[in-house]
Amino acid sequence: MFTLENLLQLIQSHGLWLLVPFAIIEGPIVTVIAAYIARMGYLNVYAVYAVCVISDLVGDAMYYGIGRLGPAFLPERWLRRLGMTEARQLTLGAHFATKGGRTLLFGKWTHSTGLPIMLASGMARMNFASYMWWNLLGTVPKTAVFVALGYFIGQAYASIDTYIARVSLGLLGVALVAILYFQYRKK
Repeated sequence: MFTLENLLQLIQSHGLWLLVPFAIIEGPIVTVIAAYIARMGYLNVYAVYAVCVISDLVGDAMYYGIGRLGPAFLPERWLRRLGMTEARQLTLGAHFATKGGRTLLFGKWTHSTGLPIMLASGMARMNFASYMWWNLLGTVPKTAVFVALGYFIGQAYASIDTYIARVSLGLLGVALVAILYFQYRKK
């Protein structure tokens, strides 16, 4: 994890655009720290918000690309071991064709399920424009929340990172219980 002191020194010497790779890699906590730095007067908070939204979308596009192109580079037996049979790929494609938007929003807002969902949407060959639109709809409010957290209580960034992880795991647990419940109810 990046410390406030390290990030502050780097941003002071290299400018706001240095935030882009950090925001792609670390996402929420970098957004919180950058907003806190903006509150201290070193950055413009609106620029921080814009850069963090764009960086998040760049990362999302990369995950989509890995999901879409990655299976072509894996041996067939690895795909079978991962459970990616042709039938499952068709099912995945049908899911993202009809419920891709809400699935992506769920992944964006629970944070812990985001990466697998974005990779799966690429594997399902979801329409890229639609994929990016739904990610934008999820990213705009999510980033606004993290910017607000950083701006108003950013001095507690270490605690905030812990809470982000706990809330993400809690939402993942709720999601798993809901999935199990609906699967049980179908039978």
